[in-house]
Amino acid sequence: MRLDFDTYREIADALVRNKSRSLLTGFGIFWGIFMLIFMLGGSKGVKEQLANNFDGFASNMIGLVSGTTEMPYEGFKKGRYWNLTTKDVDRLKSMLPELDEIVPEISAWGQDCSYEGHSQSSISMKGVTGGYTKIETPQLKYGRYINDADVINERKVCVIGRTIYESLFPEGGDPCGEMIRIGSIYFKVIGVDMASSNISINGSSRNSAVIPISVIQKLLNRGEVLDIILMTVKPGYNATQVEKKIRTLMAREHHFSPEDKPALYCVNAADMFKLIDNIFTGVDFMVWLIGLGTILAGAIGVSNIMMVTVRERTTEIGIRRAIGATPRDILSQIMMESVSLTVMAGTSGLVLTVLILEIIEKVSGTSFQINFWTALISLLLLSVLGVLSGLAPASRAMGIKPVDAMRDE
Repeated sequence: MRLDFDTYREIADALVRNKSRSLLTGFGIFWGIFMLIFMLGGSKGVKEQLANNFDGFASNMIGLVSGTTEMPYEGFKKGRYWNLTTKDVDRLKSMLPELDEIVPEISAWGQDCSYEGHSQSSISMKGVTGGYTKIETPQLKYGRYINDADVINERKVCVIGRTIYESLFPEGGDPCGEMIRIGSIYFKVIGVDMASSNISINGSSRNSAVIPISVIQKLLNRGEVLDIILMTVKPGYNATQVEKKIRTLMAREHHFSPEDKPALYCVNAADMFKLIDNIFTGVDFMVWLIGLGTILAGAIGVSNIMMVTVRERTTEIGIRRAIGATPRDILSQIMMESVSLTVMAGTSGLVLTVLILEIIEKVSGTSFQINFWTALISLLLLSVLGVLSGLAPASRAMGIKPVDAMRDE
């Protein structure tokens, strides 16, 4: 055995080569955790943006719109159009106890409104009852919303949306009590709804003036005919089953087949929200699958690098064993190197990803940040992978005999 300069240089060269390989493998771990956290944060941000589009909208809502029949039924030919009426509202209230709030709606589009030289064109005028707040929750900046007393007394009052408010009252302030003209009729403003939901029920809330349905019925001479009936399902009931009962009831009263889907359009918000949740659950699963696959590939790389490291550091390990190092010391060394490499690379990727997501969040105004538990689980996972990656190299190192390790090659 010769412990000369050449021996120590061999050890040093092995350490340098090991460092280069470790950096390359560490980059694999770094990239894996970066991709995992970034995709999780991106998925969370997109989900929040989508949720903002549905902000304030009832997730248990069912909407009904009459259509044209496509099937002959009870002596009626196909191609027959029918209308929803106020009697249907009474039928639904009396025959379906599963329903909570039932709101009829009549709308008029393309209306012009004005106030003291300011105007806004192509707004929607929506006639509803006071229960509409259960369908689409308003965000009132000033005043109040339409109530049942307004409907019963046929008051010419309105609640205006954000766009109308900003156009007619550019200087701001409380417009409640002011008279604005919609079409040829003057209405008193009783509230300002600043809701920004992108859901449009016969017109976006931002560009709509909401008035009592009793008033719009007379203005448009609509009588008992309705454009749409909106309702919410009571907690504990399945919205899909309730929808089937509604379709059966409407088909019986208006003489069309319950199987004739185009005859009655049913918008089931519960099914829509469930579909969206399922889509994002699948997206999250794919994100975890891709991210974990990348991290696992990096962990395998760490294990391979450590195996090469043990082989190239045979002389070093032999010297340590010769001067008194126990197999446990060698095991601890290899395991610590494996865990340290994995955790340091993963933590660096985690920190960088969080910083990038923070920048995106400030620019977009939407939260893209992961939560604390996601970060903690990621770090624990990296630690476990680091331990597993070091098991095989550590076992090999423990099996090296000092005499064989220090024999001249």
